[in-house]
Amino acid sequence: MENNKINLLREILSVRNYAPKTIAIYLTAINNFFSFSNQVSPSQKLLFEYALFLKNKNLSFSHIKNSIMAVKLFSELVLGIKLHSNFLSHYRKERKLPDVLSLEEIKLVIDSIENLKHRTIISLIYSCGLRISECVNIKVNDIDSIRMMIKVIQSKGNKDRYVPLSNKMLLLMREYYKEYKPKEFLFEGQIEKYYSTRSIQAILKTAISKTKIKKKISVHSLRHSYATHLLEQGTDISLIQKLLGHKDIKTTLLYAQISQSQISKKNQKSF
Repeated sequence: MENNKINLLREILSVRNYAPKTIAIYLTAINNFFSFSNQVSPSQKLLFEYALFLKNKNLSFSHIKNSIMAVKLFSELVLGIKLHSNFLSHYRKERKLPDVLSLEEIKLVIDSIENLKHRTIISLIYSCGLRISECVNIKVNDIDSIRMMIKVIQSKGNKDRYVPLSNKMLLLMREYYKEYKPKEFLFEGQIEKYYSTRSIQAILKTAISKTKIKKKISVHSLRHSYATHLLEQGTDISLIQKLLGHKDIKTTLLYAQISQSQISKKNQKSF
């Protein structure tokens, strides 16, 4: 019976045009809730107890919030019972600043990658501030070499946006295109139509190990580095917000806390 209800939620979220990845996360959260509650349907008391259970497992606030949201959606859309999550409204979140690479370190990483396809992928993610999912989904037709722009289609939040393409990046992409001749997706996989995110993570991990950089760096760190470097070069924060596709500028303001130039300005003012 519960499986039928969970499948119904899947169908409703699909009709509402939720991203497949988001649907998968929500369905996993619902299954986890039912494991916790021994198949008992959600109630306000159970929802609170589930939040405490997740907190005691030392899970992140975003994980807890998404899990609670999934249960709320299931309860409202499938069972017709509205639940609230007011108990999360004043949750004190930990704010951990991400590690970013300097311009010199970015060059070290890219120069350490000998394979042309791999070097193009990592260069593009950094130079356009892309999410890894956005990179693998770029199609050849999304590249406008006349306007020097790349159209990022249906990224996070199901929104399209344009990102600028530098001359240096365009030359590298042309070299790559002549060598690999992709047909639909810019970066094709050996089995799938597009390149796998795991392969990209492995590429960067190998490159980082070659450079002996000790920072905790992931593919997403390239996006953080891109935004931080733009801010240090004097780019307006609202423009960075648009380039990154952030819905809330508060997310973009994170980079003001890790920008060397912004911190230096604050220090100068204090003397």
